[in-house]
This record gives sequence, structure tokens and C-alpha cells, in this order.
Amino acid sequence: MMDSAKNKFSSDSSRQDTNSDNNDEDNTEFISGYKDVDAFVKYGLGAVLSATKASVALPQAGDEFDFYRSFPGFQEFCQSQADKLLLCMSQIMQNHNCRSLMRDRNKLTGLEERFDSVVDSNDVILERVGILLDEADGVNRSQQPVMPVGFQPPKIVVSSWNRKGSGSGSRAETFRLLHAKNITRPQLKFKEKADNSNTPFIPKIFIKPNAVKPLPSYFTSKQIHKERPEDHDVPAALVDFIHQQRTQEHVDDMFAHPYQYELDHLTTPESLLSKPEPQMYKPMADTSCSFVDTLEDLVALNEKLCRLSEFAVDLEHHSYRSFLGLTCLMQISTREHDYIIDTLELRSEMYILNEAFTDPSIVKVFHGADSDVEWLQRDFGLYVVNLFDTHQASRALNLARHSLDHLLKHFCNVDSDKRYQLADWRIRPLPEEMVQYARTDTHYLLYIYDCVRVQLLDFNHGQPGLLRSVWNKSKDISLKKYVKPIYTEESYLELQRKQKKSFNTQQLTAFRLLFAWRDKLARQEDESTGYVLPTHMMSKISEELPKEPQGIIACCNPVPPLVRQQVNELHLLVQEARNMPLLKAEIAAQKTKGLTPIKKPEVTLFGPHDTSRVSESNVPHFSADELPVKQGVLFSDVECKTDDDKTSGLIAPARITLFEEIEEKTEQTSLSTAQMKARRIIEAFENPFRMYLPSDGVHVNQNAKLDPSSKIFEISKRWKLKSIEQQQKELESKKKAKEQVKKVAEERNKTKQSYQESLQNVATVRQQAAEFSKGDGLKRGRVASEVGESTPKVNKKLKPAGEPQKTEAPPPDTFKPFDYSQSDLKVFAGNKSKDNTQFDPNRQSHDFKKKKIPGGQKSNFSAGNRSMSYLAGKSQRGFRHNWPKR
Repeated sequence: MMDSAKNKFSSDSSRQDTNSDNNDEDNTEFISGYKDVDAFVKYGLGAVLSATKASVALPQAGDEFDFYRSFPGFQEFCQSQADKLLLCMSQIMQNHNCRSLMRDRNKLTGLEERFDSVVDSNDVILERVGILLDEADGVNRSQQPVMPVGFQPPKIVVSSWNRKGSGSGSRAETFRLLHAKNITRPQLKFKEKADNSNTPFIPKIFIKPNAVKPLPSYFTSKQIHKERPEDHDVPAALVDFIHQQRTQEHVDDMFAHPYQYELDHLTTPESLLSKPEPQMYKPMADTSCSFVDTLEDLVALNEKLCRLSEFAVDLEHHSYRSFLGLTCLMQISTREHDYIIDTLELRSEMYILNEAFTDPSIVKVFHGADSDVEWLQRDFGLYVVNLFDTHQASRALNLARHSLDHLLKHFCNVDSDKRYQLADWRIRPLPEEMVQYARTDTHYLLYIYDCVRVQLLDFNHGQPGLLRSVWNKSKDISLKKYVKPIYTEESYLELQRKQKKSFNTQQLTAFRLLFAWRDKLARQEDESTGYVLPTHMMSKISEELPKEPQGIIACCNPVPPLVRQQVNELHLLVQEARNMPLLKAEIAAQKTKGLTPIKKPEVTLFGPHDTSRVSESNVPHFSADELPVKQGVLFSDVECKTDDDKTSGLIAPARITLFEEIEEKTEQTSLSTAQMKARRIIEAFENPFRMYLPSDGVHVNQNAKLDPSSKIFEISKRWKLKSIEQQQKELESKKKAKEQVKKVAEERNKTKQSYQESLQNVATVRQQAAEFSKGDGLKRGRVASEVGESTPKVNKKLKPAGEPQKTEAPPPDTFKPFDYSQSDLKVFAGNKSKDNTQFDPNRQSHDFKKKKIPGGQKSNFSAGNRSMSYLAGKSQRGFRHNWPKR
């Protein structure tokens, strides 16, 4: 993609040569496969669009990317594509004579150095692209060629404002920065103290000249109700709110633009939309210049401006030694005269110029008025009506650059000197060089105003549409309102995101505390936040978290004066941030990177397991869905499952066993990404009982266990790897055992099924008995006896002796059951014993059930009437049961 962009811009630079020789262009191709530049650019744009769509379709950073990263095929694909990209980037950097990417990936600082090399290469390539684009547009920039980053000669270059290259290309001339170190702060002489409070900005206007809609009474009486003695040292916004409560006034548009109605109904006259005749400027040597620093001169200037049809305005601003900033100088130029107003001296009287600035019949010409309009509202209560911004006109004309020095060179052929752009404009009296620089910004601006209007009409074929759009954009700039910087609890997040650094909990807390301290001190001392503590120094302190005040000083070079004064307070803030608990994920990430995690300072008076001084808010909470539960581990990092859901803290079993092997139940279902991360975090923790083992007089430093260069770290890492391998082996063995069990179960089911199938062709016992009864009598008698043993007995009481027995077989071959009355069963009865004098519960319970036998027969049971299947109602020998009679 970068190759196509490079070829695109190189082709743009050679477009003039191709246009000069049309015959050669028709016969030869621009690049093999592409007829001309447009075809190649079209193909390159399609490639860029397809690459962008493919990059958007990639997995997003987070759980989605981690999930795909777990697949080996995805890892191999990412690695191959990364190698291709690095190779392509290295070739592009070598083509532009830049330092290519380093191949050494083992260094801790390798990634940062490679990133810096990419940034430097991008700067060189983009600078070369800008030069080629300017040459394609016909703008010749007298600039030294860009040297490769690795081969630039060593020279001291502070920035662009203090170096001026000579036309011959010889030694450059360097100028010093005009800055007064011991200047008296102009804020001390202001009649109205700067309002640095953390409240919204209230417009300062109390008189509204050229008003179509009158100013609300709230603004007109503001000077009166502000001077109440009880309102001293109260922010202006709070004073206004108190006044509203006292007078029961509710001003809805208190924060609105005072000239909102006038600007909304402003119409551009036809004379300003027609083609003008550019009026040539006078040389600066022939033009008079007046320095306005008194009230009488300011009033006279306002009267002169009200009689004109247009004038040019510019401001000089200072923001380093003030919280909100200071407007130090105002330059006004007419066709005949230049004026420089000392706004520091006339700060409270500048509202007089509102009469000329808000007159809709007078055109006020600015260049880049976005900031100037806000500065006028903030410091002087000035508003602009009927503004024309030459910066917006330059953008509409699609010029190569839109800066004022480019317009001066393009229209006036004047080389502007930007050496004093960053000068301290609070200096009084002003040096002559700074006065001339201030005059240059507005002296030629009216002539540029005429020229751009002519070009806007010519560019649009004489139609005023493009010129009207510039007037409308300029009117939108006039409607801008100044907004004070308001500090909130989330203000630091936007600044931290711009740093593009990943902070943990402690570092982010330090950044938040330092940001709040810097904002508070800057408002109190009326200094800029960059003067109190620059952002890069604040980020460095937050990243390092120094333990001592000297470390804070070491992070700042040069040391800001207020930091040196307040170093002890800063140290307390850093200590407060260091006491914040780190999240377990951050500790595991630091261990993975091989860094030593930042811990709280340990107190020797308490043991490592003493949690009596730890608040419940510091105890991290993990839900049961996120982490696997380990039962039976003392001081487990995971909450055990108990009946009481409100139980918090550490839960341990009553029985403690050193080096107890915990049986982990391996789940068949695949774990989610969050559970995998949680498992890795838990595995990173060591056994807490290891501290009770005998050390044999050897003291092991706690930091040595986390230092990647130490032997202890290597041994623990090897032990963790071995434990992981052992767990994998156990999982494999369990899987094999389950497979074997599954195979055995399948074989058993097959055997059972085959057995059931074999039983279908086997005859029952009754069928076999019927078949045998057709044969021999002896066999039939034996089979009948065998069958009679298993078949139910025939009850003689229910069936008479003379009734024929019903059988299923045919009549000639009837089945006759065995007659037990013919068998001799006396061998089972034994000898009769006399009645025992002892109590027999069986006899006692069965005597009353005896039936009276008619005919005086004795109740003597014959041997044939006894059965072996039922209990006796009468005991014949001791506790032996008799057989029941049939």
C-alpha cells in the first residue's frame, strides 16, 4: 500500500514531463500493465479499499482475538503475514534511505526502537510527499533537500522559528528567542482579576452597540450587583447565580451569544459579492504606525474606524504564564495607517471598540480568526459582526498552503519573518523587530482580501456562490463562543488516551491525582498547566511511580519551579497511588512479560497471611462462573461454594495437609476464554505452605522469585512446565481409560443381544414335557415328576377326587401329576418328642387355630399330608415348624 502511494506521488511529480510529450505517452506505458497514471491510481485506490475492508474483518482485540489465537493455524497465518509486512516496510524504508527495522527481537527495548524508526521514516516520507505535491501544483519551495534520518549531520536545531536559511545554501543564521525572565506579571496590574474558577464562562459585555435585539437587563446591571461587599472573592458565575436568586430573575440566554440574533439576520450586500478592483497596498516605510496605550488614543481610534468600510485585525497571544491566556497586543490596519494597541494596559477599556467591531456595514478582515474571536470575548468582551476570514478563502481556492506567510508570498511576494512567532509578547517596551513583525500581519491583509475575492469569482466562472460560502463560513466563526476549561473527575481520561500508553490501576491512579493537583495549582497561581507540570513529565512520573522524592525530580528535566517547591506533596500523591491494589490480571500480565510487579511495602510486624488489617473492599471478588472452584485448599484465591451466599473472605477446610494433591475434575466441555485466563492466573500462584519448609539457612529474596534473570525464577518456571505436562499426561490416561470402559460396555451389549436372539428358538419347559410324554412311560414318569416339582400343586379340597383332571394335551396322552400321598415322607418327621414344659410361642399361637375333626378322629397328620413349602401351625420338636396340612 505504501509502495502504491510512493509511486502515485512520484508519478504526480513527473506529470509535467508526460504532458510535454504526448506522442511518447501514447506509444509507451507508464508502468508495465498500466497505460497512464490515472489507471495506476485507480488500481491503487482499489487495492487500498480492499486492504481496508480486509483489516476491518479481522478479529477485534480482546476475547475474540484470544479465541482465534488459540488455533495453531491462525497463529501461523498471523506470523506469516507479520513477516511479510515487516519485509515490505523494511524495503520501503531502505528505498527512502531510512534505517530499516531491526531483526533482534530479544531486547527489552527492541519494540520501542522499532516504533521510533517507523515514526521517523513516516516523517521523511510524508515530507517528501509534501514537496512532490507542491511541485505538482507549481509551488517551488526554496528548501534544503530532506536528508535521511540516519545520515543527518549533527547540528543543534531548536525549532523552525529560530533558524533562517540563506539563499546561497551556506551556513544557517540562528536567532535567539526574545524572552524576559524577570518580567513583571501583567496580571498584577489588571483592574479585574482573572476568573480561573471551575465555573462556566459568563459574557463580559454590559453595553451592546449596534443592537437589533436589546441586551437583557441582567447584563446591563451586572456592574452594579457585582460590587456588593458580601460578593467579594466569589467566582463570577456564582455571583450571577446568587443575584438571580435575590432578584428572582431567570435569564435563559445568560450563556448565549449576545449578538446571536444580529448574526442570524445578517445579509451580505451585493457590493461585497461583486468583483472588486484590488487596491494596492502602500510600502511599510511610507505608512505611518501609531502605538495606542492610553484611553484618549483608543477613543480617537474607535471614531476613525467607525468611518471606514473595512479594516484588518490580528492579535498576539501569550499562554505560558497564565492559566486562561493573555491577549498582549492588537494590530489594526487600514488602507492608510497601522495601529498597535497595548491590550495589557487598556484591558478594561477595550470594550469601547465594540462600536466598530459590531457595525454590520464595516468589514473586519482576519486570517484564521477561530482563536481570535474567542480571545476577544474572554479578555475584552468584544464581538465581531460582518467578518471575512482569508484562511477560509484560501481553503476554498485549494491553494497549496493556507498560512499567512504563504498568502504574503503568493499575492504580495513578501517573505515573512516568523522568528518572533513564539516570542514573549508581554515584553514592554516592545523591540523594533517585534513591532515590524506585528505590522506585517495586518499591513498587507486588505490587499489579500481584494485578491482572494477576485479569484473566488473567477474560480466559479463569475458566479458568487463560492464567495458567498466563504462569507457564511466566516459568519459561523463569528458565532463561536468562548468556553472555559472545566475540571471534572473524568477530565484526565481524555488526556491519558492521547498519550497512547497502557497504564495499570496504580499508574492510572497516579495520573489522575497528578492531573487534579496540576489543575488546582495552576488555577491558584494563574499559571498554565504546561508551566506547572508538562504532560510528558506527568506521564513519566505516573509510569515510573518513584518511591522517593528524588525519583520525582529525576523524572523531570528540566525541573519545573513549582514541582521543586511541591515535591513532598507530589511524593504523597505517588505513595497514595502505590498503595492501590493491583488487579490479579495485571499482576499475571506483568509476570508474563517478565517484569517485577509493583507491590505494597511490607510491614515486618505482620505475617504474610495476616488479613486483619485488610479492608473488605481490597479483597478481590470473583464469581463462580468466571473461575473454577478448588475445594480443600487453604487460603484459596477462589471463593468456595457454601450454603450461605453472604459469606465473604477466605474459606478453608478444618483439616490441613501439607502438599495435599487436589483432585481437579476435568470438564469435558471446552472452557471459555475468561475461564482459561482465570485458570492461568491461578496456576501462576505458588503454594503458600512453601514458606514453612526448612530453608537450611538459605534466605530467598521475594523479588528474586519474580526476576526473570534469577535461577529461582527459572526453576519455578521449569516446575510449572513439568506440572503442566503431568496434568496433560493424566488427562490422556483418563481419556484412554474412558475409551476402554466404553469398549467393554459395547461388547457386553453385543453379548446380551446375541443371547436374547438365541433364546427365541428354545422351547419352554412345558413344551419339552409334552414332547417327552409321547415317548417311553418310564421317561414320562421321570419327566412328570420333574415337571411336578416345578408346577403348582393341585388343591384336593377344592377339587373332588372323582372329577377328572383337565389337561391341555389330547385325551389319550393326558398328563398325570405325581401323587404325593403315595410317597413315604416319614423320614422328614423324625421321632415324636414329649411336650416340652417350656413356653413355646409357636405352639401358643397355633393352638387356638386347631379345627375340630368330626367323627372323633384324632388330629393326627399323616405323613402324606405334610408339605415342604408351608410353615407348621404346631411344633413337633422344639422350635421346628410342622408342614401345613393340605
